[in-house]
Amino acid sequence: MSYKKYPVSIPELSGNEKKYLNDALDTNWISSTGKYVDSFENNFSEYLNINHTITVSNGTVALHLALVALGVQKDDEVIVSNHNGVYGPFAIEYVGAKPIFIESKKDTWNIDPSLIEEKITKKTKAIMIVHIYGYACDMKAIMKIAKKHNLKVIEDAAESHGASIDGMKCGTFGDISIFSFYANKIITSGEGGAVVTNDDELALKCRYYKNLCFKINGPRDFQHSDIGYNYRMSNLHAALLCAQLEKIDYYIDKRNDCFNNFKNYFLSSDLDNFFSFPKPEIDSFNVAWVNVIKLENTNININDLRFELSKVGIDSRNLFYPSHKQLFLKNGSPNESFSISEDLYLKGMYVPSGSNLEKKDILYISKTIEKTFSELKANNDKNS
Repeated sequence: MSYKKYPVSIPELSGNEKKYLNDALDTNWISSTGKYVDSFENNFSEYLNINHTITVSNGTVALHLALVALGVQKDDEVIVSNHNGVYGPFAIEYVGAKPIFIESKKDTWNIDPSLIEEKITKKTKAIMIVHIYGYACDMKAIMKIAKKHNLKVIEDAAESHGASIDGMKCGTFGDISIFSFYANKIITSGEGGAVVTNDDELALKCRYYKNLCFKINGPRDFQHSDIGYNYRMSNLHAALLCAQLEKIDYYIDKRNDCFNNFKNYFLSSDLDNFFSFPKPEIDSFNVAWVNVIKLENTNININDLRFELSKVGIDSRNLFYPSHKQLFLKNGSPNESFSISEDLYLKGMYVPSGSNLEKKDILYISKTIEKTFSELKANNDKNS
């Protein structure tokens, strides 16, 4: 295994994490109740300007819980972006529904609202959108379609803490939304997630189902009327999140500065026509969850570039695999054409990202990518 000088992500824990964690340990509040769970839920709701935050154990179960709370069930259909991680399609399959995939816009890489209506049927119950890589979707267009067809909207804001459109934060447009706090996210508890909503009834359902369907405010008599789930977040994880949330604006600024330096390096390069980046929606503020880049106008294989970078200690990941081709799908669309999604996977990657990187680190990573690409291109041109 090659040495990784620059792992793809290192969480920054430079605030009150140890202080709050030790307090939770010292007071023996280590399970799913405690002041840090309550504090984070209240403070995150205030940060988003939303009524309810329900903490859970990770982002994937948050998606499942959102679908359960909305009553999505077997044989229903849920519209979802094809350029996406497996998390949304997994959650849709968990409830026995069918994911209906929508292609991305070529410039933003996010779901293309103009393609949604043609996929709506009598079975469609919800639209699940993903603010991919921290870039806000066109929520105005999506909410207009949802209202017209009386559909629920689930926002997957796992990658977009703090992103907004017209000053309204991602995660507050839909009927119900989710966040992930995995180790590579803008704020993290290692593992963790949250469901957020303005709807009192949906919030109550989420709290009910995430806690094994114990009666809300009732006796703990171990009688359960429904099948529930153990999706609770511990007070220990919440303690980390309370510290992280205190510095969220700092983390966002650091990541955005890093990505802007990264992007501007390539846009000012003599090789700028070989690289591209997602474009923001109008009136959006975006957060650089990861430093993404895509090859253009070349037949160089992205994995060849990634392999050469790994040899000098620069870690990377492919962009998401097209969802319609995932082998786990019971009712997939392997023969349907999604050329933009496929192109993003074949030509895109993300490289070391995080709030701990400095300008000199980004410069080194950028120069190394440019140099490595130039060498691969010269060799490719020589042999063609």
